[in-house]
Amino acid sequence: MDKKQTLKMIADISNANGAPGFEDEVVAQIRAYGKTLGRIEEDSLRNIYIYRNENKGNTLKVQLDAHSDEVAFMIQAIRPDGNMQILPLGGWVTSNVPAHKVWVRNALGEYIPGIIASKPPHFMTEEERRAPLEFENITVDVGATSDKEAREEFHIRIGEPVVPDVTFTYDEKHDIMMGKSFDCRLGCAAMLSTLEKLKGQELQVDVVGACCSQEEVGTRGSQVTCRTIEPDIAIVFEGCPADDTGVFAERYKVQTAIKKGPMLRHIDKRMITNPRYQRYALELAEKLNIPVQEAVRLGGSTNGANIHLSGQGVPTIVIGIPVRYAHTHYGISAYADYENSVKLAVEILKRLDRKLIQSF
Repeated sequence: MDKKQTLKMIADISNANGAPGFEDEVVAQIRAYGKTLGRIEEDSLRNIYIYRNENKGNTLKVQLDAHSDEVAFMIQAIRPDGNMQILPLGGWVTSNVPAHKVWVRNALGEYIPGIIASKPPHFMTEEERRAPLEFENITVDVGATSDKEAREEFHIRIGEPVVPDVTFTYDEKHDIMMGKSFDCRLGCAAMLSTLEKLKGQELQVDVVGACCSQEEVGTRGSQVTCRTIEPDIAIVFEGCPADDTGVFAERYKVQTAIKKGPMLRHIDKRMITNPRYQRYALELAEKLNIPVQEAVRLGGSTNGANIHLSGQGVPTIVIGIPVRYAHTHYGISAYADYENSVKLAVEILKRLDRKLIQSF
């Protein structure tokens, strides 16, 4: 797959609607792009598995992980004025939510356009202006004028997903991708690219790619995938929050900048990365001149939290593609970071064997 085809794949996967629990469109795209790479299976949570064609079935197993959902919302109630109250699915900062376009799924299964709204400043009291914005004061407006019209004309119903309305773009001159759900659709695409680059090659391990559902609401899908695959070792692809845009006053604290390569984290809120495996990956990247960053993180977590505690313990690393403004409507990432994430994963997989895995 050349760069143009890869960018189309990233665009198709990024643009797909996939709130936690409603990942159907994303799964369809992954299935379409993965159909030549191996045997594909799904489970009832909409986790999708790709069992590499070249697997032998009698050796150690590697789980390649990514998650197919995105931070989104769910319709909680329909107000008398026809607007909808929503609940967040995943971690949102409320001040980032209003004044954006969204797609609202209705009872017919159609995604219809809407706007996320809050009270205009013209009608706010001084106390309301100073108060933090709460989700109970955020609504979605599809243009209905009453709850009756919302239900009968727009076919709105509670329990349906609401997702950002953003279209992927790529700036060739500056190597910049912009779009939604880069956390973790870039990871889903990277998993597919990794399998594509290894197509036809003989490895000393079996490889299973799994794109998990519902990561943004508690890493739920990966609780099932790791029990299904029973991996001996794992690589987790993530779209990880970049910290190079004023997050820290001191530049020396920046550990996840775009255009500096994938980020490998030593720790997050729910996993201390296997230090032997982590150092092996970092040293291999240095040896092969693959740019990487390493980070120590107090917060956040990935599907690695569940995978590394499965079975008798699974050595797991996270290869994170830096994403500016993760968990908002728009993300900014560098294609070079995506490319180097895939390159590192491929080189690790080429070298994995029983002795090396046991050394971790």
